[in-house]
Amino acid sequence: MINVMVNGCNGKMGHVVCDLVKQDETLCLQSGFDKFASDSDFPTYTDIADIKEIPNVIIDFSLPEATLNILNFASKNNIPVVIATTGFSEEQENLIKEYSKKFPIFKSANMSYDITIMKKLVKWLAPLLKNTDIEITEVHHNRKVDSPSGTAQMLANEINASLGGNYHYEYNRHDKHEKRDKYEIGLNSIRGGNIVGEHTVQFFGEFETFELKHTSYSRDVFAEGAIKAAKFLVNKPNGLYDMESMM
Repeated sequence: MINVMVNGCNGKMGHVVCDLVKQDETLCLQSGFDKFASDSDFPTYTDIADIKEIPNVIIDFSLPEATLNILNFASKNNIPVVIATTGFSEEQENLIKEYSKKFPIFKSANMSYDITIMKKLVKWLAPLLKNTDIEITEVHHNRKVDSPSGTAQMLANEINASLGGNYHYEYNRHDKHEKRDKYEIGLNSIRGGNIVGEHTVQFFGEFETFELKHTSYSRDVFAEGAIKAAKFLVNKPNGLYDMESMM
């Protein structure tokens, strides 16, 4: 039995993860942590100093500051952590890398298996379509804080790396009054309603357009991926892991 703590347990994704952990016979929802208190059928804490249980693994669906807070707790107790949070600064990303030298961390901007396939596909496609204009559009619910999404940024990074790293990212054309640069990747964000997640990569040629699109219809996709990652991460050596490591 693997004892699990969920960081951000009272958020929308946190609730989904907790429900699925309860349904898994190989897992035990030992505790939860969140800045907001709530009634639950498992121990939930709002102050790290109050946590009594030491889990086998932590699943984190929260905000960057909350993630770093729980990483400090994990470091003191040598607990593996699955990070499904996005929106980290470069400094925060570097801190996560440093932490991974002390204990195992699984980090992915998107826990979907299909998104991992999409990541591989765009990396393969980009050199074949290098003379096109590349645009990435992501659509999410109106409560998502970070923009662009971590997944959109991840896809852009894969494309850029496959093209030699010569491209720059354009997030806002509102203040620009000039022709589109050949070496730019456009990242566009749309927020509205209750859309779980949609990512489209378009390669615009002079006479045709090639498009890849992934749509998530349920948050269960990401929760299931995080749970698989938690099972994968337990007993792994120190280091930074991702979806491709698990594949």
